[in-house]
Amino acid sequence: MSSVLLEISGQVGFITLNRPEKLNSFTREMALTLQDKLDECASLHEVRAVCLTGAGKAFSAGQDLAEVVHPDGSGMKKILAEQFNPIVTRIRNLPKPVIAAVYGVAAGAGANIALCCDIVVAARSASFIQAFSKIGLIPDSGGTWFLPRLIGWQKASAIAMLGEKIGAADAEKMGMIYRVYEDEEFPGAWRSMAAVLAEMPTRAMAYTKHALNYSASNSLEAQLLMEDELQQKAAETSDYKEGVRAFLEKRAPLFRGE
Repeated sequence: MSSVLLEISGQVGFITLNRPEKLNSFTREMALTLQDKLDECASLHEVRAVCLTGAGKAFSAGQDLAEVVHPDGSGMKKILAEQFNPIVTRIRNLPKPVIAAVYGVAAGAGANIALCCDIVVAARSASFIQAFSKIGLIPDSGGTWFLPRLIGWQKASAIAMLGEKIGAADAEKMGMIYRVYEDEEFPGAWRSMAAVLAEMPTRAMAYTKHALNYSASNSLEAQLLMEDELQQKAAETSDYKEGVRAFLEKRAPLFRGE
């Protein structure tokens, strides 16, 4: 069975990391397959939202270190350039909302791949670990970019340097993730959220994502200009016209992602 599964249901692309016996730790093959699945979701018009999760008891334990130390394994430069960095850029550039649904542990690159998604939700029993310092490395896969923006400089520094396990409830309190659900309600909760996003105006979601990507580096003036440009594009979509009609007619809109 593939190390990464893709199921399309109800306009949602459900991507599952599928090495449960290894806590979904990444091999080169798995990282490249995930890139392919993300590309497939980006290209399919019928997919209007994407969910990324892990099979079994974990989201992902990060890089499979057995592959790194193997004599025939890839070096760190190649792993980042060809495996993890392309995953992060694909998720951030994918013109559809991406939810990370975290069960169990999300560690190392696995944690930062989750945190780069548009919305991160977790089961109460889940945890996040910047495990890099434990083996003499720095947070990669965007960790040093996302963490300070999500939780502030002090907390990001401490979490990156100490490598402490952060429970889902604490991650929610500090703004690292969007929401925590009780374990028993979590499977239904994140699937329901995905279904809601899949019925939203997809192109507006893509423009929102694009604007947020640049908000951390743009000046206010540059961001206002970008909002103006993207809002004009949004106003030309069929979904905008439907949204206005539905509002005036006092009914629920029927968006088509167009």
